[in-house]
Amino acid sequence: MDERRKLKRRHIMFYSRVFNRKTGQLLGYLGNLTPEGVMLISENPMEVDEEVLLRLDLPEDIYGKSILNLRSQSVWCRPDIDPNFYTTGFQLIDVDKDDMEIIEQIIDDYGFRN
Repeated sequence: MDERRKLKRRHIMFYSRVFNRKTGQLLGYLGNLTPEGVMLISENPMEVDEEVLLRLDLPEDIYGKSILNLRSQSVWCRPDIDPNFYTTGFQLIDVDKDDMEIIEQIIDDYGFRN
C-alpha cells in the first residue's frame, strides 16, 4: 500500500473514547492524530469508504469544550498487531478553524516528541 500521508503521524499519549455522533455507539479509542486524520483502535472492523461523524471526548474541558465533533471518511481498516483489535484510518473532512486549533493543541500537548 502506498503511503499517502502528507504529515507525519504523531502517536499521542491521550486516552480518548471515540463515538459515532449519530448513534452514540462507542467506536473505539484514539490511536493517533494528525490535522488530516485519526486512527482508531477498536474491537470490531469498520466499513471502508463510509462517512462517519466522530465525537471525541476531550479531557476536563481544557480546550474550551468537552467534546470534539468531526466529520470523517474511513479510508482503511485492518487487524491490529493484537489479534483482538482492529485499526481504522479516517480522513477528516471540512474541519473548522477552531476545531483544527484544538487538534493541533492536542498533538502539541500529548504527542510523543521525536
